[in-house]
Amino acid sequence: SLYKPVPVFSLVSLLMLTGLIGLLDDILGWKKGVPQWVRVLSTIPAALPLMIAKYNGYIVHVPLYGVLYLGPLFPLVVVPIGVMGASNAYNMVAGYNGLEAGMGVVLLAFTAAFAAAKGLWFTVYASLVMAAALAAFLIYNWYPAKAFPGNTMTYAVGAYYAGIVVLGDIAAFGLFMYLLYYVELVLFIRGLVHGVYKENFGGVQPDGSLLPPYERSYSLTHLMIRLQRALRGRATERGVTIGLLALQALVGAVALALFLG
Repeated sequence: SLYKPVPVFSLVSLLMLTGLIGLLDDILGWKKGVPQWVRVLSTIPAALPLMIAKYNGYIVHVPLYGVLYLGPLFPLVVVPIGVMGASNAYNMVAGYNGLEAGMGVVLLAFTAAFAAAKGLWFTVYASLVMAAALAAFLIYNWYPAKAFPGNTMTYAVGAYYAGIVVLGDIAAFGLFMYLLYYVELVLFIRGLVHGVYKENFGGVQPDGSLLPPYERSYSLTHLMIRLQRALRGRATERGVTIGLLALQALVGAVALALFLG
């Protein structure tokens, strides 16, 4: 049966708790909001339902290595850190019409394809349910957007992705799929080193095109603006979104080739 009460309820609980964290941040205001350290740490107790669901899941399958036995460290340490990292990282590549929802659709579509190849049908359907919801939202969120996600969606979807990866025992695949988010983290840290707490937005020109907001690039969005300007002379919000979605699809294709090859 595809209906498994414990995994289903753990996913729903995780989605609601992390969504509530994002909602509080949205309500309190974009610039003020919940302090960054509170947002990061509050996702750890939100992982409790997933920790309970995986109380006996101590094994991680690592490509080119084999089976890694982590013992109780997996549910007690790895799971909450994974939820914290996935939810906060997903919130970092954001700020452009269609970007957050589009990245989610691509992530979940490739994860569903991988899970189908492995016969993990609960993971397939859990991925497709969220992908379908995001695709429906994307109709209204695509440029020019009529609806916006906010942290309510980004925290919840990032945590949900961690949940399906953990419940499906495909942690290594899920970690690889987040490759662009690691790059975003490195660029964010680079900004902090240079004394810049970066914004992802570009500088909007009278003709609607975008300029890099800083002398250096501190986000994937900044890199994509520079790449577009180098290739076609101007950068646009739609172009930045499409470029990053294409990069995420490339990561997904490489992941399928690596983990199924």
